[in-house]
Amino acid sequence: MVEGGIAKADKTEFTECWRMAWKTPYIMRLALSAGIGGFLFGYDTGVISGALLYIREDFESVNQKTWLQETIVSMAVAGAIVGAACGGFINDKFGRKLSILCADVVFFVGAIIMAIAPAPWVIIVGRLLVGLGVGMASMTSPLYISEASPARIRGALVSTNGLLITSGQFLSYLINLAFTRANGTWRWMLGVASVPALIQFVLMLSLPESPRWLYRQNKEKEARAILERTYSADEVEIEMKALAASVQAEKADEAAIGDSLMAKLKSAFSNTVVRRGLYAGITVQVAQQFVGINTVMYYSPTIVQFAGFASNSVALALSLITSGLNALGTVISMAFIDRYGRRRLMLVSMVGVITFLVALSIVFMEASAHAPKISSIDTAHFGANSTCPTYLKATDASKWNCMSCLKVDCAFCSNKASEYHPGACVDSTKAMKSACGAEHRVFFEKGCPSKFGFLAIVLLALYIISYAPGMGTVPWIVNSEIYPLRYRGICGGIAAVTNWSSNLLVSETYLTLTEHLGAGGTFLLFAGISCIGLACIFWFVPETKGLQFEEVEKILEAGYRPDLCGGSGTRRKNEDSA
Repeated sequence: MVEGGIAKADKTEFTECWRMAWKTPYIMRLALSAGIGGFLFGYDTGVISGALLYIREDFESVNQKTWLQETIVSMAVAGAIVGAACGGFINDKFGRKLSILCADVVFFVGAIIMAIAPAPWVIIVGRLLVGLGVGMASMTSPLYISEASPARIRGALVSTNGLLITSGQFLSYLINLAFTRANGTWRWMLGVASVPALIQFVLMLSLPESPRWLYRQNKEKEARAILERTYSADEVEIEMKALAASVQAEKADEAAIGDSLMAKLKSAFSNTVVRRGLYAGITVQVAQQFVGINTVMYYSPTIVQFAGFASNSVALALSLITSGLNALGTVISMAFIDRYGRRRLMLVSMVGVITFLVALSIVFMEASAHAPKISSIDTAHFGANSTCPTYLKATDASKWNCMSCLKVDCAFCSNKASEYHPGACVDSTKAMKSACGAEHRVFFEKGCPSKFGFLAIVLLALYIISYAPGMGTVPWIVNSEIYPLRYRGICGGIAAVTNWSSNLLVSETYLTLTEHLGAGGTFLLFAGISCIGLACIFWFVPETKGLQFEEVEKILEAGYRPDLCGGSGTRRKNEDSA
């Protein structure tokens, strides 16, 4: 899952935040209202996983074409890349508040289009619009919260955005489960997202613009009036002076490195410290996606079906485990990030991820090898016209099992006596599914009956527990700490685009990979890539816990060199010209 962050918080900040929320409810209202953008982000990430199961049932073309399923899922990511790229310009030109309002309108329209979509291509258009809204909101919401909230509790308030992201993911699975028996199923699942977008739009109308943005637009009186709502009288002057100094420094930085995108990029890559910071920042962002996390977020119920749970509602119910654990992992990360450090959490997280990806791979491979055999008698029972055509032509039909049947786009109708006994290899059609169900048999299209299924769910849960506290949140924190202030915007943008692009690549290819490599082979591939990611994090990413940037800059300037125990070190400048 991808999560933005601008400021981090410690226990003191959370305590102070709790006090101030009771004393000045307006502050919490501001943070939660803007944070709905994070909720929309999380909801969209999770909801498509369940909706896809029912979209396949309603549109035969989607069920038959893997690339179409992948496009429906990943088009929101493509939209988010564009939305995030455009969001920076809209933020600076028109303000944070208007950017959030625009994101809500685009998201609302996209959700409605998906809900009434008469064809798969219309769903894709809706997903693209929703992605645009998500991309804009994902960068604007934490920025608005950071700039409009009191400095001493800023980290805690921005952290609420991350919590709302994972809460949105969890709620999306509950919503999916709630609508499994409703008429329209997936239409309700996708359409419900329009409600929080509408709520945020209404709430944001009554909230002010970011005081920092107003000050940059030479609207000092308006900025002061807003600060007076969140600070005591004696603190307003201090904050105004701090704001003035910060904006002046920011403008000086812009003058030094240039205003245009190309000038900023040229300046960033010509600076050794910044370039080495980008090596680290991009490494952790790419590694976050290539451990395969968003295959779990986007395709969780499908993966559960791969494990042998054919029922859509059962698959959705078991998928709640992944989203719940991901939310829990965010809280754990907030508790341990400043105690154990960024680097250590990521390394431990990656080791756990690799371990459980390998274990998942073995389980799925074993499940495939021990899939129920195909019974020629059971298959003939449904008649030649209902039998899988490839099975009829196969010279080695006697060696076929359930997985052999599914690999040629047919379906497995289980034995009446037991799902684990030999069953029938039949056409994957709605009529055949009804005929199979009428005889109290179970119809399998994505995975085969397996006694390993429950073990796969346990390992999937352990994978999430390993991922969430480390690789789930730390990459964004590292990217907020490792660049010089004047380059933080451009470098953070580059790293975020690599994150979204990696997300797009993984989500667009996952189902195709499972078709060619099987679920076990695909998880093993992710494990192999994760090993490369682990090595790169160990080699390129220094510890930034408790360091001023001047200290981080010295490490990067000298050239970072890890020791064999995972600590930190430097190499002489002439050892690495980078």
